[in-house]
Amino acid sequence: MKSVLPLLEKTDFPPLRRASLDTLQVNIGYRCNLSCSHCHVGSSPSRTEMMTDDNFDLIAEVLEKRPFKTLDLTGGAPEIHEGFKDLVRAATERGVHVIDRCNLTILLEPGQEDTAQFLADHKVEVVASLPCYSLDNVDAQRGDGVFEGSIEALKRLNALGYGQAGSDLVLNLVYNPQGASLPPEQGALEADYKRELREHFGIEFDQLFTITNMPIKRFGSMLRATEQFDAYMDLLKSNHSAANLPHVMCRSQVSVDWQGYLYDCDFNQMLELPMASQEFSEGRPHLRDLLTSDAVGQPIVVADHCYGCTAGSGSSCGGALESH
Repeated sequence: MKSVLPLLEKTDFPPLRRASLDTLQVNIGYRCNLSCSHCHVGSSPSRTEMMTDDNFDLIAEVLEKRPFKTLDLTGGAPEIHEGFKDLVRAATERGVHVIDRCNLTILLEPGQEDTAQFLADHKVEVVASLPCYSLDNVDAQRGDGVFEGSIEALKRLNALGYGQAGSDLVLNLVYNPQGASLPPEQGALEADYKRELREHFGIEFDQLFTITNMPIKRFGSMLRATEQFDAYMDLLKSNHSAANLPHVMCRSQVSVDWQGYLYDCDFNQMLELPMASQEFSEGRPHLRDLLTSDAVGQPIVVADHCYGCTAGSGSSCGGALESH
């Protein structure tokens, strides 16, 4: 997979600085049971990168030391990691809200039979990828049989109380466009999802997050192979909205890779653009640096892919920015 970083490094994206520490987003491993075409991580069943126990221990220390309110766990499929449940316990015992970025089908895999119940027991917020409410579109983007498995997993989560009125078990879904286009308006699409999933499958959920595809990793390679890269970048830049800048997710979160290194966001992590290190020890910023210094006020490393977060309604791990 050829890097797109040389096409993104030269940028006129506005400078940014971190305003607060709110969310610690941790990629605990790149292994996944799926190989989705839109995946900005390039995850697959063949990936072997997985976080060590030492870094899991450091995460618990950082949550004790710094005022993070949320631990956002991602991958790959984070549930695959054998330390996933222990890390969830460590966070919830400290009063930290946990998000599990779940591909849904992982809940049906052998060895994961009790995972949905575990998530419910610890009141973990599930943010689940479902790029469409129709079988053909989902299977085209994620693989044959994925839609059917996703529906079964959603029904299991609903049966536990997720997404149900009056429940404190939060189930949010994620939409990504199939191709080189911006997501539609989040509120209108959410209404469509709720209607279709309720009428056809009896499924309920809380919110839909629309997320712009980033021109990096597997999606970026596809854009280059189909000669759409420049046109897609033009689309992002021509739809840039300065009103989204105060709300971009990098201003309140820190991203951690499976080795414990720090980045301003998950996308920078995939491009191997480490966090600026002015306030940290020499070398690449690492989890251990958060034990002695915070990242508040530091400049954020930007490149042309950042326009994906400010184009149109804006985009973040929590969906459209204009609705925040």
